[in-house]
Amino acid sequence: MQRTLMISMTTGLLLAGGVAMAADPDGEAFQKSFLAGDLSWTDVQERAKQQGEVNMYFWGGNDNLNVWMDSVVAPAMAAEGITLNAVRITSTKDAVDLVLAEKNAGKNAGAGSVDAIWLNGENFSTLKSQDALFGNFAQKLPNAKFVEWDENDPRSLLNLRDFGVLTEGKEMPWSGEQYVCAVNSDRVPESDRPKDFAGLRTYLEANPGKFIYTKPPHYEGNTFVQSAIYALNPDGTGAIPFQKSMEELGAEELARLITPGLEYLKDLQPLLLGGESGRPRYPEDSAALNGLFLNGEVNFNCKFGLYAVAVGLANGTYPEAAEEMIFPEGGMIKNKNYLAVPGNTPNPAAAMVLVNYMTSPEAQISKLKFVGMSAGIDGWKLNDEQGAALDAASPGHIGVTQEELDANTTPDTNATLVDVIEATWLEYIERDSQDSIADIVARSAANLTK
Repeated sequence: MQRTLMISMTTGLLLAGGVAMAADPDGEAFQKSFLAGDLSWTDVQERAKQQGEVNMYFWGGNDNLNVWMDSVVAPAMAAEGITLNAVRITSTKDAVDLVLAEKNAGKNAGAGSVDAIWLNGENFSTLKSQDALFGNFAQKLPNAKFVEWDENDPRSLLNLRDFGVLTEGKEMPWSGEQYVCAVNSDRVPESDRPKDFAGLRTYLEANPGKFIYTKPPHYEGNTFVQSAIYALNPDGTGAIPFQKSMEELGAEELARLITPGLEYLKDLQPLLLGGESGRPRYPEDSAALNGLFLNGEVNFNCKFGLYAVAVGLANGTYPEAAEEMIFPEGGMIKNKNYLAVPGNTPNPAAAMVLVNYMTSPEAQISKLKFVGMSAGIDGWKLNDEQGAALDAASPGHIGVTQEELDANTTPDTNATLVDVIEATWLEYIERDSQDSIADIVARSAANLTK
């Protein structure tokens, strides 16, 4: 019987709200054999059937995704003789903390409680740096053929690097995303729509209070901050230097690069929603921002959501006049999110079968159609029939074309820089520190490396 759970975990919650901690006593042997390429896929499927279950941890805040997991993925796993335990969590970090707590408690290969996690960015970087991942499994799955792995092909960048961190096959691309701004076309004529951050300030000077972004440390708030930092990079090199790690870049250079962007955001505060009172009304998450946009309190909605407008119009969470816009030109952050398998997965074969199914064209097409989450596999690796089905499943774009979106992409910030930038925003802007940005960055970097 399938168990669907919604939990908020702490590091000490090792039973994950009732998920069975069945362990495979031969988990380490399976891991070594699989990674060495000594097992056929039939061997893996048979072993998965013996294990009989798989514990998939993922953010449970998307109702459409929850239904899809129950109605599509669970039956697909049942056909393989596997019960899907869909563990819905409120924060991906909770699952990461659980894996690390179990690892530190000596629960090694085959003895943990987490089989797969939907994640990217900082969470992947944390698990990788702690040597808590299963290994370079991704390219050994049958459905790896639908992903571009050739490092000589520039289109492989988002598969080989996750927030600037080399993936090395330790996670499998599952979905793609881009940071896209929506606009209420009834309230903002095309001639008034900002194309860059200077234009945004000009618009808000004439229309104060009609814009707000999600509050860091929410990842969508962090992304808006990163977009401004790229755009106002004093060297004019955009995202390029931010692909380096904290160790490579150094605190002094990071502070120099982010100072114009953070000064811009601080100066912008009086023009944001609620800014006239001295306390901008930063929403805590994308749902709260959706509400402000739907109610007409703001005229824009910037978030990760390549198809957010089409989906929002379909489910009534966006105003009827909503459409996408290009902002900022040349600087719309794009990334992928992934499925990772911890090194101490209790059901390693079942984890491989789950991840392989989740990245099949069949699953990717239905996910796009019913959830509105774009594909993590690469369209040019599909045959004509699969490609046509993927195109047909797309909710579509309103106001812009896919070609325009593709022409304005930029990569995400290196995961090791994100926490420092976030901490600096919170101190310099949220807490209105009078310290210099250089001092705040140096302090934040030192604190995060302790």
